[in-house]
Amino acid sequence: MTSAPHPDHQPEDLCSPGTALYERALRQGQVAAQEAAVAPCLVDFGLLYPSVADASRLEPVPPAAALHRLLRGSAERIAEERRREERLTETFETLMRVEGPRTVGPRSSALRLLSGTRRINQAITETMAEASQEILCVQPHSGLLGRRVEEARAVALVRDQELLDRGGRIRTLYQHTLRHVPSVAGYHEKLTGDVEVRTLDEVTDRLIIVDLRVAFIPANGDGTLALEVRHPALVGYFATTFDRLWRLATPMYPLAVPQPSAGRVTPRQRAIAGLLVEGHTDAVIAERLGMNVRTAREHIAKLAATLGSGSRAQLGYLIGQSGILDPEP
Repeated sequence: MTSAPHPDHQPEDLCSPGTALYERALRQGQVAAQEAAVAPCLVDFGLLYPSVADASRLEPVPPAAALHRLLRGSAERIAEERRREERLTETFETLMRVEGPRTVGPRSSALRLLSGTRRINQAITETMAEASQEILCVQPHSGLLGRRVEEARAVALVRDQELLDRGGRIRTLYQHTLRHVPSVAGYHEKLTGDVEVRTLDEVTDRLIIVDLRVAFIPANGDGTLALEVRHPALVGYFATTFDRLWRLATPMYPLAVPQPSAGRVTPRQRAIAGLLVEGHTDAVIAERLGMNVRTAREHIAKLAATLGSGSRAQLGYLIGQSGILDPEP
């Protein structure tokens, strides 16, 4: 009777016989070569290798060394896939510029995936160079973090000013968190022209709309992919969403309007109170309002002290009883 063939698997899904034999080899220092017949994957993955002193014995590679080697190989494959994505994007961007009866149309021009920060900024700059009317921009707090912020601002400053010089208009929505960040206010003070900035507690992810004709939105979580949208219905939908948020927002620039306050509770604490009664955790509240968890907890503590709460459950009850979330007259 022959044994069943060994199933194919990857190192991250190490089979039970292989795991047991590898553990025993680590404890004993070596195992007989014929024992690896039940788990040939250990030799294939380089976890066991023939002993120099006795070829009939197999010695184990230390787990830390094996893990380092496997992770390095995984990182190299990921890097190669990234390079392949860039080459594909470069190749097909050229092909998409070819004019012909089978290349032009809604399917080929309505949506375009942009890969890499450099390519995304280049596409935005090229589109804005053709603009003459209005730029609508939503900028969440997370979009202003990172090592290349100053470089990105320098590029944006040039293209924004060129649009303003052509008689265009810029409207930008930030989160309230950024109202007192000097670099944010300073950026708009450097511009000359029709510029307006407003803020909200919560905004959408990053959005740029150019002349109600083209929109740019993120296509992944880390901002290395973006979608260029030219479909009129989608761009119109984004613009309508922006206008509705704009009407709810508080002016910040050129004329800053103080945020309304309900009694002794600050506007920021009022926003946090609304999320607390919905049952959100501190981490979710911080993410939604564009702040770190420590700052969110400090605001929650101050809110609890203001309302005289001794517990999280009591705080939710007191928020409801206080009327701070009631619509303003």
